[in-house]
Amino acid sequence: MEAATPLRKAYVAVVGERLVVDGLVVDDDCAIRLVRDREQAGEDPSSVVAGAIEIGARVLEREQAGANADFVRGEFERTAREVEAGFAERAREVADELGRKVDDVFGPESGHLSRALQRHFSDESDVAVQNRVRDVLSEVMARQREELLKQFTSGDASNPLGDFKEGVVRMLRDAAEREDRSLGKLEDRMTALQVEVEALRGEREKREELEAERERGTAKGRTFEEAVFAAVDAVASSQGDDCDSVGDLFGATRKTGDVLVEIDACRGPSRGRIVFEAKHSRLSKPEAFKQLDRAMRERDAEFAVLVVPVEESLPARTRALHEYNGDKLLVAYDPESGDRLALEVAYSLARARVLITRGAGDGVDAGAVRETVERALGALEDVRRIKQQLTGAKTGIDRAQEIVDEMSLRVRAQLERIDELVVDRRAQN
Repeated sequence: MEAATPLRKAYVAVVGERLVVDGLVVDDDCAIRLVRDREQAGEDPSSVVAGAIEIGARVLEREQAGANADFVRGEFERTAREVEAGFAERAREVADELGRKVDDVFGPESGHLSRALQRHFSDESDVAVQNRVRDVLSEVMARQREELLKQFTSGDASNPLGDFKEGVVRMLRDAAEREDRSLGKLEDRMTALQVEVEALRGEREKREELEAERERGTAKGRTFEEAVFAAVDAVASSQGDDCDSVGDLFGATRKTGDVLVEIDACRGPSRGRIVFEAKHSRLSKPEAFKQLDRAMRERDAEFAVLVVPVEESLPARTRALHEYNGDKLLVAYDPESGDRLALEVAYSLARARVLITRGAGDGVDAGAVRETVERALGALEDVRRIKQQLTGAKTGIDRAQEIVDEMSLRVRAQLERIDELVVDRRAQN
């Protein structure tokens, strides 16, 4: 056996920021094996030992920190259990004390609050709030009723409502007097209105009787349209024209236009068309012209004549036998009178206008025709004037009638002259 080699005492110290190790011997097999292997591999043994020390130091430090943490955790848990147990005990004591206090204050039978509420709000208690309020209100209302009654019944000057009462009474009395006067005036006005109503009723009855008589006397019960057709047909027959009642027949799209005249259609081909529109009621001027234009379109006519029963039925701002827009004429014809002179004039004027328009290239003397038309209208105006004189005259009726007949013959002579001028020119061509 070899004698053991004595080793000097190891020296380990911290110098500044460094650790100094001198003469330290380590018997750990793992450490010896590690250094030997690294040394055989060509590494520096001191570097290996320094690395092992650094790694071991970190491991020891981490182990120490974990041990301290476990210690602290254990101490904290133990302290928490002690605190929780003490707090639970204290809370139980406080809850018991609080329950006793709540029972003392809010207990349903003997609580201070229940006794106070019972005293101040119970119906059986004399000092209850609602009972005291009721008593006070009853007293105040009774006093107010007494004072209000005094104000409305007392006539004393100190009463603040005295002047008001007197004013109200005076105002009511004045209002009653005014109402009486108004009722008296109203009665007088109603009486006057009754008289006016009776007068208007009488006038209406007379007007209705007149209208009924007019209807009975219009061509023995015929309508105005039928009467116009009969008169126009009589005039057309004397001229050799064809006349048809088309009021119930559709034209192009509707039934506008009552009587259609085809000039010279009885002798051969038609030389033009005239449409007559019969209106028993009064139309406005725009509406009348609109219907005449529509009648010409529907019946393919060159001229349109509006026939009304009296001149008062003509549209406003128009006059009879005056040509409008070169293709329209208005005339009044009363079937009851049996005088169709104005209708004959309108017929001849419309016929001449159509023939002049159609025969412009045939050499028709339009000037001569126009001059003859003017003379015919002048003669008709004389007839109308004399008729007006006959209406108001009481004497000289026979003489005036002779003048009327003479003027009527002159008018018809002028109409025949118009036809001769048109027909002669046509024969020459």
